[in-house]
Amino acid sequence: MARRGRHAAVLFDLDGTLVDSAPDLAGAANELRAVRGLPPLPYERLRPMVGTGARGMVGTALGVAPGDDGFEALRDEFLALYERRLLRETAVFAAVEPVLQRLEAHALPWGIVTNKALRFAAPLVEGLSLHRRAAVLIGGDSTPHAKPHPAPLLEAARRHGVPPEACAYVGDDHRDVIAGRAAGMATVAAGWGYLGAGEAIGDWGADIVIDAPHALLHWLELA
Repeated sequence: MARRGRHAAVLFDLDGTLVDSAPDLAGAANELRAVRGLPPLPYERLRPMVGTGARGMVGTALGVAPGDDGFEALRDEFLALYERRLLRETAVFAAVEPVLQRLEAHALPWGIVTNKALRFAAPLVEGLSLHRRAAVLIGGDSTPHAKPHPAPLLEAARRHGVPPEACAYVGDDHRDVIAGRAAGMATVAAGWGYLGAGEAIGDWGADIVIDAPHALLHWLELA
């Protein structure tokens, strides 16, 4: 098992790992339904799909998938609705904040690697005052490929100035683990996140699965 001494940086996914953005993303999905005269879906049905982005939210809200007629227009409409309520209810997970503070107290830099386009990720991170603290922010359009491709994680390591194998990546989606492993990083599956509707978290192949943020500190030997 990888230990603290091997890590020069910790990277986090954004939605579902660092921040709870599900209320605003689910709200935008239900607004998409409301303008069509449809009743809102239960939050519990929408929350697990947040990690799949606009594709998953439009699919869950209206049953329209990429390749279907009208998907692109619906996706753009959803994103416009979401952009208007980007920070209405979104917040850093309360249990994550002490973890960030401990990393900072030990001068262990941390960064963010998300598939969220910088159009949304940058103002969200700034609005939550994380931009002054995160050593790097890599969005879904920062490199030619998004996760599960390792390119975003490799770019984050490059900007940190550390080798990928000296990084740990924490995420709440299977593709986070795929990307992290492909980049040669230690991978941590965040059990408090959105998790999606695919394979069980224990089958993702992460180096460790943690149910609560403070467990990361124990794994890093910082607790």
